Amino acid sequence: MNLIVAADECWGIGKNGGLLAHLPGDMKYFRTTTKGKTVVMGRRTLESFPEGKPLKNRTNIVLTKNREYRPEGVIICHDREEALGLLSRYEPEDIFIIGGGMIYREFLPYCKKAYVTHIYGDFRADTDFPNLDASEEWKLASAGERQEDGGISYEFRIYERIKEAE
Repeated sequence: MNLIVAADECWGIGKNGGLLAHLPGDMKYFRTTTKGKTVVMGRRTLESFPEGKPLKNRTNIVLTKNREYRPEGVIICHDREEALGLLSRYEPEDIFIIGGGMIYREFLPYCKKAYVTHIYGDFRADTDFPNLDASEEWKLASAGERQEDGGISYEFRIYERIKEAE
């Protein structure tokens, strides 16, 4: 299982229910990386998409405690165990955890790869992600060239799990 996230230098990932910055290059990277795959998200992440619609050309799995919540085009799970049971039917390398903060934390121990768009700067986020650089469980496997969109610099990094979560 994988995850994909954009994080600033302080490992902030969101502010006021949205992304930290609009980065067209990051959006393209996200689309390319997850197209044809299975994406797992929380209800608020789904609702943050245009018109609250699921992502096209992907299997969308949404976690919510609300048993009445039934949007079209998604598979609903009500807890991590239910989601893990469902995800066992898919190829692990084709699964991407895409947020939000609580979902990342719940599924991080099951992920083997983390695709991180590292955004240079501190965006004073109100939602953060665990610092993989400070973790003994993860190593930076690769980092792409530094890019820029709208005056904001970023690079694509891939982290790999080197030690199982305790």
